[in-house]
Amino acid sequence: MGNGGGRSMVSSLLLLLFFLSSKSLAYRPGDLVPMSKMGQYHSSRTVWQDVIGRHCPIFAVNREVLVPIQKPTGYTGADPYKVSFQVGREKFLIPWLFVVNRKSSEVPMIDVHLRYSGGDLLGVTAKVVDMPHHYIEVHPNIRQQFWDPQQWPKHVLVRYTWEEQSEIDVISGFYVLFGSGLMLSFILSIYILQSSRDKLARFVRETVAENSIPVGGVAKVE
Repeated sequence: MGNGGGRSMVSSLLLLLFFLSSKSLAYRPGDLVPMSKMGQYHSSRTVWQDVIGRHCPIFAVNREVLVPIQKPTGYTGADPYKVSFQVGREKFLIPWLFVVNRKSSEVPMIDVHLRYSGGDLLGVTAKVVDMPHHYIEVHPNIRQQFWDPQQWPKHVLVRYTWEEQSEIDVISGFYVLFGSGLMLSFILSIYILQSSRDKLARFVRETVAENSIPVGGVAKVE
C-alpha cells in the first residue's frame, strides 16, 4: 500500500511538473519568438547574438523583415559569408545559410518556414532563395547597397511563413500515454491494497479461531 501510493504520488507530481513546464513554453498569436544569430567567415565564428525584436518572428504571423548583416572580421570578399540561427525558447537550429558571395548574381532572401500547433512551436526550416524581382522593383536601393563592397551592414530580406498543424501532435500523444500509465498505476494500487486487506482479514480470522481453541484441546466424549 505504501509503495503503490508513493509511486502514484510521484507519477502525479511528474505529470504536473511536465505540464507546467510545457505551458511555460507556450506562445500566443502575436507573441515575439526570440531568435539568435551566429556568423562565420573562413574559420572564424562569432558568438551567438540575440536578434532584436523587430527582426524576430511573430508567432502565427506571416511577415517580411530586413535583417542587417554586419561586416565580418577580416572580410575580403574572396569567400562566402554564412549565418546560422536559433529560433524560439526551444532553440530550434537553422544550419548554415550562405548569404554573401553565394555564387549568384541575385540578391539573397532567407525563406523561413515555421510549424506550430496550438501554442507550441514544432519546428523551423530555412533556405536561401533569390529575392523576388517585384520586391527589388519596389526597393531598388536594396540591390545597389547589397552589391556595393563598401556598404555595410548589408540587409537581407527574411520571410517568415507559418504553417498550422493538427492539434493531435506528439505532445498530446505523450499526455494520453502518460495519463493512461498513471491510471493503470492507480488501478494496480487499488488492486494490491484490496488483495492485502483480504489476506489480512483471513489471517485475523485464522488467528482468532486458533486462539479460541482450549489449551487442552477438544474433550473426548466417552
